[in-house]
Amino acid sequence: KNYFYPDLPKGYQISQYSEPLASGGHIDIEMDGQAKRIGLTRIHLEEDAGKLIHGENLKDPDRSYLDFNRCGVPLIEIVSEPVMRSPEEARAYLTELKSMLQYLEVCDGNMEEGSLRCDANISLRPEGSRELGVKTEIKNMNSFRNVQHALEYEIERQTGLLEAGERVVQETRLWDAVNSVTNPMRSKEEAHDYRYFPEPDLVLTEISDQWIEEVRASLPELRDQKKARFLSEFDIPDYDASVLTASKPLADFFERCIELYPQPKVVSNWLMGDFLRELNNQGIDADQAPITPRHLAEMLKLMDEGVISGKIAKTVFEEMYGSGEHAREIVKKKGLVQISDEEELGSIVETVIAQNPDEAEAYRGGKDKLLGFFVGQVMKATGGKANPGLANKILKEKLGAN
Repeated sequence: KNYFYPDLPKGYQISQYSEPLASGGHIDIEMDGQAKRIGLTRIHLEEDAGKLIHGENLKDPDRSYLDFNRCGVPLIEIVSEPVMRSPEEARAYLTELKSMLQYLEVCDGNMEEGSLRCDANISLRPEGSRELGVKTEIKNMNSFRNVQHALEYEIERQTGLLEAGERVVQETRLWDAVNSVTNPMRSKEEAHDYRYFPEPDLVLTEISDQWIEEVRASLPELRDQKKARFLSEFDIPDYDASVLTASKPLADFFERCIELYPQPKVVSNWLMGDFLRELNNQGIDADQAPITPRHLAEMLKLMDEGVISGKIAKTVFEEMYGSGEHAREIVKKKGLVQISDEEELGSIVETVIAQNPDEAEAYRGGKDKLLGFFVGQVMKATGGKANPGLANKILKEKLGAN
């Protein structure tokens, strides 16, 4: 493409044009329980440009910088058909694509580090019309959440223009995540503006059917295969298997946990609950988490040993995730050991019963559900350290006696 590239030393960019690596194909997504097929136009190679820094350097905001380190590095560009009908569909497509690339070990999918990037084209059209409107391209998005938000903003902006009788201009816009707006970058070039010409120094590439079959035979276990194996091997619900295999790093994290703590459903519950919540809050994958499968397995073993209760485990997990320390260190340092001494717990139970005589009398009168109230009071009195099972047992014994 022979138009000026300030971030490429030779001044032009090499890209496959008339003969891409692949054309056609599709990626299936699921929206509201319904399957939808997103067609692919083409997959081609292109060389990466450098990185322009305009004002992002806080120490020197009045200067522009060029980072040439990426120049000439080959990247794969995947162009989808214009069949997505909402920002949610676009996000679902990108999520599925990222998962596939991770399972194929093509890249780690890290958008913030540039391993995966997305430019989104969007256009509006009147309901019932077949012809697409003028498209706008959005760049500078480093997360799927930002892609969705940028598309939502563009829908609102373009709708406002059209309803006011104004024209949507074909252009490239940058997403400003701080202010949640898009800003104009440049007018969108047409194909002739690129001034395509053949690169004389490139060697011809021939991809044989034999090589394709060799690659096909070497493919790793993909998501659907892994999900089927999780269902049969670990006997977990279909929903759990779907969530755990949505990301290859999460699926790998789960399997390593099972090796250390072979109770799949218990591990699954923790990963889909507290662990995924933290990952989503930070916008990272399981392999970037501050804790390892060994951290989680150690904590679960402490629960089995009766050292900590389920409630204490929640506190330990939060501390563990925040600090990266191991569960035993946290329990020891913060004195979070569960109270399992029957005599000590019996004394606390007697005090709780004495402090709630009306509830005790009602329980003895047949209101069995009040046992939960007393368990709660015991847990409150012990700062959540009481062994729940033992507390239940002692409460029943002491409440049952007149």
